[in-house]
Amino acid sequence: EWSLKMSGLFLLCISLFPGFSQGRVVGKDEAGFAECNVFFPGQIPPEGFTEPFHVKICQQYNREPRFATLYSTKDKIPLYSAFKYTRAAESGEESWLVEPQVDDPENGQHEMVLEADAVGTLASLGANQALTSDYVGSGYERGLLNPSLLNEEDFQMATYTLTNAVPLRPSLSKIWHRDIGRVVEQALVPHCSKKDQLYLLAGAVPSSVRVRGKVSVPETLWLAACCDAPEGWSLGLVKKVNDESSLADLTVGELEKQLLAGVDLFKGNCGEDNKSKEKMEAILQAVSQIRSGEQAGTSDNQESKDSGLVRKVAGIIATPFIKLLELSIYLLVELVKFTFYLLWLVTKRVCSTVLDGVCSLWNGTVSYLKAISMVLISIPCDVGRVIANIFMGFLGIIQDVAVITYRILRIPVGFVLHLAAFPYYSICAIPSVLKDMATGIGGTLSLAVDATATILHGLYYVVSHIAKRFVPKGSSGD
Repeated sequence: EWSLKMSGLFLLCISLFPGFSQGRVVGKDEAGFAECNVFFPGQIPPEGFTEPFHVKICQQYNREPRFATLYSTKDKIPLYSAFKYTRAAESGEESWLVEPQVDDPENGQHEMVLEADAVGTLASLGANQALTSDYVGSGYERGLLNPSLLNEEDFQMATYTLTNAVPLRPSLSKIWHRDIGRVVEQALVPHCSKKDQLYLLAGAVPSSVRVRGKVSVPETLWLAACCDAPEGWSLGLVKKVNDESSLADLTVGELEKQLLAGVDLFKGNCGEDNKSKEKMEAILQAVSQIRSGEQAGTSDNQESKDSGLVRKVAGIIATPFIKLLELSIYLLVELVKFTFYLLWLVTKRVCSTVLDGVCSLWNGTVSYLKAISMVLISIPCDVGRVIANIFMGFLGIIQDVAVITYRILRIPVGFVLHLAAFPYYSICAIPSVLKDMATGIGGTLSLAVDATATILHGLYYVVSHIAKRFVPKGSSGD
């Protein structure tokens, strides 16, 4: 218990192997446990667990399904864990995990993480699931429904998750795991012809007793086994929490009646109707031997109980000192967390300031180099533009001088040319003038002759007309 308290405190602030396990919460719209359906006979999960606070979890490790869990967010304990027997192994190092999606399905994390890694990253952590802090100093320990001792080393790492744990007294947890290990290894595995077809369901029935008013303490622990082989069989075991020495065997049907109404653990009762009587008798005999051995062990441990009373009294005396030590450790842990958080903030602020300064210096340098480059590039352009303007101005001056010179010289040159051309035009015009005068005189004379002839012709015509009218006619000889 003391080691549990210490490990629980330190797991809140440090992590040794970050992100080594994975899990997936199955939505309510999915019929089963997705990849974890392989842990149920016929890949059909138990039926009858229909409450809205029942969450299906496919527990994974290294991206491979290891076992399936039905978790109650109301009671904050698993109702059952479904798994297969791989092989017994020594219990490995405990590194407890949590499932972020149970508390916040929209957080974007789709795998189980170490509890220490989740602290401070999820605002609602612990709203729907139990945490290590709920067990520290409570007198209860985290009892695994899927015991790590029934799994090989690779599978064991995935069993240390708080979604696979229920509050158990240390003595009860030890007895229950010992009973489960013995029953599975000595009574169930030897009588199942196909070891890979031995399906196990380990569950708990919640009670009204709560640890720190949050996590429900089971009133009953149970185990259901199904050998889905040609000569199949099924068996149920029940242990009352208030009686650590109890271990009752019963049929799966009888076990289902002690659970929720309408519960069907194995579809088709897993060979309940055609099970072999010889095998069932051998299994029950082995269970009876295990149970009788436990009872003998109980009488042998009477002295240890007496010594336990002494330890209990010593524990009562030492409790105030232990609580004070726990408080001191808690304050120390919080101080360390605060110190690291403060250092992180200071480092973040310093790094942010340095990065901002570097960015500003870089931007200024880039702007300066850009401006210098533009100036250097513009100098040849400006020089060329000035030279071109000077050349064009020089050409303009030459043009203006030429125009002025032309306009100045145009007046005397024209006058001289016209003056020089006057005699030529005058002399050359005399023949034309004489010709025109001769033509005019000739025309005038011709016009006078024609006018005189016309007048005489007209007078002749008049005289002849009058003579014809008034002179008498003579002979034709006259």
